[in-house]
Amino acid sequence: MRALLDVILLVLQLYVWVLIASAVLSWLIAFNVVNAYNPVVRTIGDIVFRLTEPVLKPIRSVLPSLGGIDLSPMVLILLIFFIERVIGLYIYPYVF
Repeated sequence: MRALLDVILLVLQLYVWVLIASAVLSWLIAFNVVNAYNPVVRTIGDIVFRLTEPVLKPIRSVLPSLGGIDLSPMVLILLIFFIERVIGLYIYPYVF
């Protein structure tokens, strides 16, 4: 059972990195550092979008509109950190 919890924690940590990559890529595209029409950038952006959008969309619908600032990745990262702490402190020590 601990191995399963370790895998869950690892997946959550990897998803945090995907969220960070998504935010950085959106900034790079917004400031014209990378060309969004480049096939490699478009492929990476599409993969990251497909991985993050199903989870971020419900959070965006709950958060108020702040103009051009999207706080949903930050809210999701904080939620993931909370889940990791709950697993680490309350579930993991009691699993045999």
